[in-house]
Amino acid sequence: MTAVDQRPRAEVVREAAHRMRHHILNMGEVQGQGYVGQALGVADVLAATYVDQLRFRADDPDWAERDRFLLSTGHYAIALYAALAEVGTVPVEELETYGSDGSRLPMSGMASYTPGMEISGGSLGHGLTVAVGMALGLRLRGSQARVVNFLSDGELDEGSTWEAAMGAAHHRLGRLTALVDMNALQADGRTESVLSIEPAEEKWAAAGWFTQRVDGNDVDALLAAFDAIAERSADTGQPSVILCDTRIGRGVPLLEAREKAHFMRIDADEWELCRQQLSAGHEGGAK
Repeated sequence: MTAVDQRPRAEVVREAAHRMRHHILNMGEVQGQGYVGQALGVADVLAATYVDQLRFRADDPDWAERDRFLLSTGHYAIALYAALAEVGTVPVEELETYGSDGSRLPMSGMASYTPGMEISGGSLGHGLTVAVGMALGLRLRGSQARVVNFLSDGELDEGSTWEAAMGAAHHRLGRLTALVDMNALQADGRTESVLSIEPAEEKWAAAGWFTQRVDGNDVDALLAAFDAIAERSADTGQPSVILCDTRIGRGVPLLEAREKAHFMRIDADEWELCRQQLSAGHEGGAK
């Protein structure tokens, strides 16, 4: 949010998330398929993070004192590109190249291609380990930068995630925040049927984290959770996690109702309907 914008924070974030969802649909149409459902589901989370929380310079992605956002779920890159376009790190017109040969915006996020992309994610279960090491390194340098790691509920099946969680608490990494997309779906099916991760809140708390669980499509709840982290201050030395219950395809009823939603194939005549539904829902005041 810019210094001159006097609108309520939540309104600014909601408007950003709506634009991001349109960007996501436009990018998805380029390929006709992809992880569109997840991206629509986490647009509110990424909008709150990028528009309201992170400290960065859009025209200088390598600024040494920037906050770091690590996308562990590399296949969610379409959502991150929408956020980077929203804040000006990536030109909006460049989104038309999504997933194309020679594009800086590959379908799975790669740090060597995209400005503002901190790591090459995709081998799930590694993002939090990298975040812990990065947070340790920044602290050794005396940096006040925050590290925010975005991961999925499916990654809670991975032992490396829990090793990293325990390591973060042990090393008292108070400037580390994890955002977990709790959309309850994996490539192999519903998360609860693949390998149950509940009770997730109790597990994170037991690992030593300040834990909150919110509706990840409720902007007010997301901002309140971030505020609660800020009020505790990094001086507590306790890492923080926000478990975000999201709905795949959020804002587009056609996609919210789709059964095979992990990797969506959307017919050519459906994209405009998706955009119309998204606009109608926004005009109707949907959160």
